[in-house]
Amino acid sequence: MMDPIVVVNPNSCTAVTQGLREALRPFGGRFEVCDIPASPATIATQEDVDRAGLVFADICAARPQAAAFVTACFSDPGLYLARSKVRQPVIGIQEAGILAAMSRADRFGIIALSPKSIERHLRKIRTMGVSERLVADLPLPDVSAEASGRDREVYKMTLALALQLRDMGAGAVVLGCAGMAPIRAQLERDSGLAVIDPVVAGAALALAATL
Repeated sequence: MMDPIVVVNPNSCTAVTQGLREALRPFGGRFEVCDIPASPATIATQEDVDRAGLVFADICAARPQAAAFVTACFSDPGLYLARSKVRQPVIGIQEAGILAAMSRADRFGIIALSPKSIERHLRKIRTMGVSERLVADLPLPDVSAEASGRDREVYKMTLALALQLRDMGAGAVVLGCAGMAPIRAQLERDSGLAVIDPVVAGAALALAATL
């Protein structure tokens, strides 16, 4: 049996964790998905990101037999710290989602959970050197990670933002939260855009790194 790829939901929401399992089911049984019970249900602030990142890095360090790790929050908590601690590939879903979007379209947009998330997103995009390909990062009004993928009223707002990004010139949209995984296919149908689930993008990179 091949060593597992460990996908960590850095929040404590079990509904989001189950959504990740469902999104990764087409890959087969290679992925082990867990969450961090001590974290808040939604990673909202920089403090949330930093605290979850420390735990994520500790999880990675405690699993020497794992094949790879994925930090499954769009702020990529613990990504660089974990990479400094372990020899295995460590993938962040924001990086992976952006790379996937740029493979599908010249310009892309992001739909964020909250206005508070955007500064973190833009900092990562500047670090990646791809700011000129970002159309915009548009926020939902401080919704929870669980609601982002399961609430019909939130879906209507998400679709409106996707259509706004399309009108601004985006050819692809990255979902700015792992909790949005359940709406990816419908949003792609309704918007006519390439819609990137960053968790699937991260899982694909992790899988490729272990072949």
